[in-house]
Amino acid sequence: MRTHALLPFLTLIGSDWMKRIFGIAAAVFTGFALHAQGLYVKTHGQPEDQPVVFLHGGPGYNSAVFEQTTAEVLAEAGFFVLVYDRRGVGRSVDAHAAFTFEQTLGDLERLLDSLEADDPMLIGHSFGGVLAALYAQQHPEDVQSVVLVSAPVVMQESFETILSSSKAIYAANNDSVNLNYIAELERMDTSSLQYSTYCLMHAMQNGFYAPEDITEDARRLYKAFATDTVLQQYASKTTYAAPFAYSKNEAYTTLNLKPVLRELVEKEVPVFGLYGKDDGLYSPEQAKALGTLIGPDRLRYLDRCSHNVYIDQQDQFIEALLDWSE
Repeated sequence: MRTHALLPFLTLIGSDWMKRIFGIAAAVFTGFALHAQGLYVKTHGQPEDQPVVFLHGGPGYNSAVFEQTTAEVLAEAGFFVLVYDRRGVGRSVDAHAAFTFEQTLGDLERLLDSLEADDPMLIGHSFGGVLAALYAQQHPEDVQSVVLVSAPVVMQESFETILSSSKAIYAANNDSVNLNYIAELERMDTSSLQYSTYCLMHAMQNGFYAPEDITEDARRLYKAFATDTVLQQYASKTTYAAPFAYSKNEAYTTLNLKPVLRELVEKEVPVFGLYGKDDGLYSPEQAKALGTLIGPDRLRYLDRCSHNVYIDQQDQFIEALLDWSE
């Protein structure tokens, strides 16, 4: 079983499973405070450099981990980096957030307009990859490219991968209790939020979010979680209302991005992929299928790397973005 002790922001406290699973106020613009439609926003680097926008995972998570570990390093590599928390999550507090694609993508459009971030690379991590692809579908002429980072392409396939791998672990360990839980899951409505939640519980329990053999550089970055005050406050902060609402409003647990990605390829919007071989949410077959869809030369499938590619293999993450921005 893989250890996930290096992922404190995924640590489950007590029986508070649901909140932990789901995981523009004042903004800072190169050192100056400003307000951007009630969303928390922060930029790094010089506005004349290639803009990149980081779309965080979730649906109920936030951008703090990327901001604190990677944004400044990426800016030093020559990018103008924009990070923000989506409406209603993290530091973008909004009790009236609708959690719809229409509102979420509208916020992103207005944010890019307000900062005059022309032709950005959209870096979509996990659920953020879904949003990056949908935004590019609506605005194909306004983005430089889409970079899917550990992003689900077919949600139901990811759940099937989790259950299959978990079942194999429990069988090898003669774990009849968890095998019974898997059997119950296999009888559930696979489109339900409960089904997806329990699948992700097993992914966490089996360490599917952590690399099997962590690099020293990644270990150093993860150690920052113990001392960085922003990470201490927000790395484990999730807004559990978000997945409930997105499930109700957008049926996100059954999303299939393949038609959207095919459309982007047909419209000649470059789509790239960065995935870790140790990410238990995606099988090698899923990665191969994505490469076939977007072009095998546009997919990098990394060793010693799991879900948080920008931490697990930060140098290769930045190297890929530099290559793809040319």
